Amino acid sequence: MSTLTLAPHVSYSRPTSVRLTRRGRLVVFGFGVLLAFALGVWFAAGSVATQEAGVEQVQVVTVAPGETLWDIASDAVDVTGDGDVAGMVARIKDMNSLDSSVVYAGQDLRVPTE
Repeated sequence: MSTLTLAPHVSYSRPTSVRLTRRGRLVVFGFGVLLAFALGVWFAAGSVATQEAGVEQVQVVTVAPGETLWDIASDAVDVTGDGDVAGMVARIKDMNSLDSSVVYAGQDLRVPTE
């Protein structure tokens, strides 16, 4: 008489490492490049330009005792190279909402710098 013994066979196998083919490496590399590009676009979308079109650059000038609006305008014309002092007086009056050309010592005025 023969005896048959059944014993469970347990096999412990090591986890196999993932090996990529050349095409797989290209796909992973391409995905990384696209991800880096997408992140760059996302971060760049939050950047803001420092100068808006149509916004005039100004400097705040404090009126000294005895100084007139014409004096301030002529100094501004020297800086900008415009040459038109009367036009600069009009621009300063418009920028500061002045009704007349009268200015007072210690008054702060916005003067165009371009």
